[in-house]
Amino acid sequence: MAKMKTHRASAKRFKRTGSGKLKRFYAFKGHLTGKKTAKRLRKLRKSSTVSKGDQRRIDHMIP
Repeated sequence: MAKMKTHRASAKRFKRTGSGKLKRFYAFKGHLTGKKTAKRLRKLRKSSTVSKGDQRRIDHMIP
């Protein structure tokens, strides 16, 4: 039986932490940043964990 292939787009966006959770980065910081406040852009630099409901879906894409 063939193995499941990794979804490459998801593999580039999410990393697995030591405890098995998924780390993600925030959106809306790529362009049009002149109108956003410095505080808002600073917060978008940080990473976050994937929510519980989304983690189940993404687990299938990233083995």
